[in-house]
Amino acid sequence: MASALAGGMLARGFKPAQLALADSNAIQLEPFKARGVFTTTDNAELLKRADVLVLAVKPQVLGAVLKPLAAQAQEKQPLVLSIAAGITAASIERWLGGSLPVVRAMPNTPALVHAGAAGMYANEQVSPAQRRLAESILAAVGIALWVEREELIDAVTAVSGSGPAYFFYVMEAMMAAGQSLGLDEKTARALTLQTALGAAQMAITADVEPAELRRRVTSPGGTTQAAVAVLDQAGLRQTFEQALAACAARGGELARELGAE
Repeated sequence: MASALAGGMLARGFKPAQLALADSNAIQLEPFKARGVFTTTDNAELLKRADVLVLAVKPQVLGAVLKPLAAQAQEKQPLVLSIAAGITAASIERWLGGSLPVVRAMPNTPALVHAGAAGMYANEQVSPAQRRLAESILAAVGIALWVEREELIDAVTAVSGSGPAYFFYVMEAMMAAGQSLGLDEKTARALTLQTALGAAQMAITADVEPAELRRRVTSPGGTTQAAVAVLDQAGLRQTFEQALAACAARGGELARELGAE
């Protein structure tokens, strides 16, 4: 995700001199070093250069990464932009030694193809200018929307953070069903993926809601109605509500577990 953000920023007009990247594995940094971006394996060296400190590490190790930087962060007072799932702004502030401007963001994997969707929350220390700066970073790889309560980041996780997996699951099921009806694997795959792309594009560009688009495709007594009736009988809508609620609840659990250090 860090590579996706950095690549998106460069593609959107950020200069290599505006970026700096740190990774314990220098090999991961080589493509950006070749483009003129400052790279290092030393997080403290990175922080010396950072007005915005983007945290793109596994949440399980975030505390261990941040604690050695606390004194330096207090002196530098950077904007902290975290994309570590489940780690609260309060935990980040505590690990970095006290009051700091923190933005929590939940991007998703389509950021890798510059089609991401991110939700963001800013604590009280974040200024309007810093909000705009954080938004410009996430918007480099998709859309970026603000929520005004931190607990809503769990809802963002449920809808868009984990959302690509739900659509991939539906694609898997449709491809398998197509093959069971006699299509070869290549044809079932191509038809499923293009249909998913086309439906998403229609929903994005249409001036009506997806529910209306669905109704327009679903002729009374027709083939689509027969399929939708089976989905309704299976309780698909209720299943999605339960699935997203479980995802959001797990996000809250992770925040309590990982932030307890």
